[in-house]
Amino acid sequence: MWRSLVIAFSTYSKIPVPRVEWNEKSMRYSMCFFPLVGAVLGLLSAGCFYGLRAAGVGKAATAAVLTVLPVLVSGGIHMDGFLDTIDAKSSYRSTEERLRIVKDPHTGAFAIIYGGVYFLLCFGALTEVTETGISCVAVGYVYSRILSALSVVTFRKAKRDGMVRAAADAAQKTVKWILGAELVTVVLAFVFISPFAGGVCILAGLICFGYYRGMAYKLFGGITGDLAGYFLQVCELVVLISAAVVSKIM
Repeated sequence: MWRSLVIAFSTYSKIPVPRVEWNEKSMRYSMCFFPLVGAVLGLLSAGCFYGLRAAGVGKAATAAVLTVLPVLVSGGIHMDGFLDTIDAKSSYRSTEERLRIVKDPHTGAFAIIYGGVYFLLCFGALTEVTETGISCVAVGYVYSRILSALSVVTFRKAKRDGMVRAAADAAQKTVKWILGAELVTVVLAFVFISPFAGGVCILAGLICFGYYRGMAYKLFGGITGDLAGYFLQVCELVVLISAAVVSKIM
């Protein structure tokens, strides 16, 4: 369990952790601990939100810090998947060619354009977030990672190799049950914060999850690590916008 925890944090964050040996046994429960990275990010985001407000920092500067914080904590691994997937989706080519583009280290014009759009939308939504909203956003970081992990262990894979295939092959049936329990816990957390705002965020994430599966199967023949990162970023953005809009209405 300890090694699986370390692997989850060393893979999906820049948080310093000890080094451990990577093998099928040590990776067995890594997906279960992936949402804990989101929990750390959520706590940091909420702490920055209240801390900067208490220090008298304005909305724009606070929003800027909260916009870049997820990238700094994750090391940009999920954003990299988002940008690669955008390039592949925008190519309108065959499935095989899209998979090749996803792995291409070069960055295309569409990735740059939509990357800018993504950060601008994040910044704008974060300037409108209230106390209820930031709580939903913080829980949303855990929510998106649970759904992403569930896709890794349940969805069809586009390739026979890669990180997603390795993680899925190493995972046990117990992992699905643990992730299911984590999902129930997060849903209850959303409802506890606000039945209305939390419910909207839950629904927004599930809609993204359904879209992600359909898009991945249709355009790529299944999911890859980059597509899982793409989904995570889209889910976080949609939950953020939902939290900002609903919390303002409330």
